[in-house]
Amino acid sequence: MTVAAKKVWTDEELMKIKHEGKVELVDGEVILMTPAGLEQGGICADLLTRLNNYVRRHKLGRVFDAQTGFRPHENMRAPDISFVSFERLPKGELPKGFGRFAPDLAVEVFAPNETVADYEDKVAEYLSWGVRLIWLVDPNTRTVTVVRADGERKVLGEKDVLSGEDVVPGFKIRVKKVFE
Repeated sequence: MTVAAKKVWTDEELMKIKHEGKVELVDGEVILMTPAGLEQGGICADLLTRLNNYVRRHKLGRVFDAQTGFRPHENMRAPDISFVSFERLPKGELPKGFGRFAPDLAVEVFAPNETVADYEDKVAEYLSWGVRLIWLVDPNTRTVTVVRADGERKVLGEKDVLSGEDVVPGFKIRVKKVFE
């Protein structure tokens, strides 16, 4: 019996892959992801804009879009939206390659056929990396599942307020606004 060796991908090889969606690397396998639909893309763009404006105004760090990869270990993931505090960012210019550290906040916005269950492996990986806060945004149920660093979860409905907690201090938005 022959066992095929897993390919070890370099950052440079991953960045050269020609694909119109984003790419992630999971257990040695390159995952080609389809581009977002209008609903998913619109929610991402609006939430990213609101978060980025807040973070810039309060000089808290940097916000990154879905094309930004993080690779603190072998796998490389690209959250739909991510935030990295100045404490975690390398000093000086940003590296040209992937983040070799975990973001403080990872946000995933679901496509029409996705559920929280589809993200369990990714959430576990983010937590193992040291991501401090995860928002799972579900347009299908108009809810946001908040996952904290200790694994505690809370599902927020449209009447609730989504908070950056101690990760993005002072950032707040009513969940209903996320879906408008």
